[in-house]
Amino acid sequence: MKMKKFISAVLVATMVLSMMLTGCGDGGSAKKGEGEIFHIMAWNVEFKGFFETYFAEKHDDGEFYVGDAKVKWTIVPNEGGAYQDALDRALLNQENASEEERVDMFLAEADYIAKYVQSDSTMDVTKIGVTDFSNTYKYTVEAASDEKGVVKGVSFQCCPAGLVYRRSIALDVLGTDNPAEVQSKLDSWEKFNEVAALCKAKGYYMTASDGETYRTFSNNKTEAWVDADGNLVIDSAIQAWMDQSEMFRDNGYTILCDVWAEEKQPQMLDTGKTLCFFGPAWYYNFCMGNAMDTCKGDWGLCEGPQSYFWGGTWLLAATGCDNTKAVADTMNAFINNDEIVEKLVSEQSQFVNNQKINEKFASDPTYGNEFLGGQNDTALFVELAKNIKFQNTSKYDQLCNEGIQLYWREYLKGKVTKEQALENFRKYIKEKYPNVNTDK
Repeated sequence: MKMKKFISAVLVATMVLSMMLTGCGDGGSAKKGEGEIFHIMAWNVEFKGFFETYFAEKHDDGEFYVGDAKVKWTIVPNEGGAYQDALDRALLNQENASEEERVDMFLAEADYIAKYVQSDSTMDVTKIGVTDFSNTYKYTVEAASDEKGVVKGVSFQCCPAGLVYRRSIALDVLGTDNPAEVQSKLDSWEKFNEVAALCKAKGYYMTASDGETYRTFSNNKTEAWVDADGNLVIDSAIQAWMDQSEMFRDNGYTILCDVWAEEKQPQMLDTGKTLCFFGPAWYYNFCMGNAMDTCKGDWGLCEGPQSYFWGGTWLLAATGCDNTKAVADTMNAFINNDEIVEKLVSEQSQFVNNQKINEKFASDPTYGNEFLGGQNDTALFVELAKNIKFQNTSKYDQLCNEGIQLYWREYLKGKVTKEQALENFRKYIKEKYPNVNTDK
């Protein structure tokens, strides 16, 4: 009897040990790659819409699934670093989180992707089955790679940006709405400022926000916001934007508001009086919906005064993820599934992270964007994408970019002096990043 109890105990212990080894031997999860909840964190619903339209499956319960895993989204707005704060808390708690709260994949944009790529909170996606980057744009892979070249994620879009102009206003002010001819009149900042004066004389604004041209300048910085010694650097390109915005204010060439402000939105309608908006494909697709409703076709696209890119959304794999297959399948689908990627162009007017597909549409004489009066924006973006360089970035970029515009606008509106505006900006950065030296 004692011997039977002993044998039984040994068998139970062996089974328990076997289960433990199975669960912990490869990543510490008994359901590695097979979690019941596929948890994704993001700051808006742009990619969520594409994900649900073209990739995930909707079941009878009304929920979306990838394989057998039900998809859960946590959306936290970006402003003021709120999304990063929420994401940081979630990633720090990965080891102790319930399956529902554990993060599998999260989205990051250009302003702070380095923070996560260069950390242990993200994992090597080549080890979970994402290995073909042959059609992607080089900078998107570089941005998602750590210092050792380990790739931590992919972007589903490429973001060369240009100048989106109102055709009817261009015709009135410049005598033409042809993209090539408009570009010839706006291909330098000197010409841009001259046209701003012409717009003012005819009762128009050149831009609908003092921050409208900000990304064109900031993307051409020669130094990062924080240098290797931890010092805050206000680059000459940022100073050039500050000078221009001050001149635009003095001359009444722009509306004084944030680039996302409600005051700007009416300028995108058929009754709007603004010639220029700046952005990549996602900008006029995701942010100019009202214009699509009221004045579709009355828009054109050209490069503008200076080549630049703005933003982008990267999908990153979270360390501790228990849905590696779902993560890998999602990433592969949005860079290499021709059917999905083509629909992002043809149905969503995206500029995708697949050179082969973009070039196919760029060379198609029948393809055009209704919003842009039938203009083939993909053809222009293919050329502009060749100029993209992902450089002079840092993990501090989001709040530095937001902060300088916020506090400089207080000066533009006459609330503080120029010196006080810069001092307030430095104090803000010091509060957010105590390790950064903000002394003048």
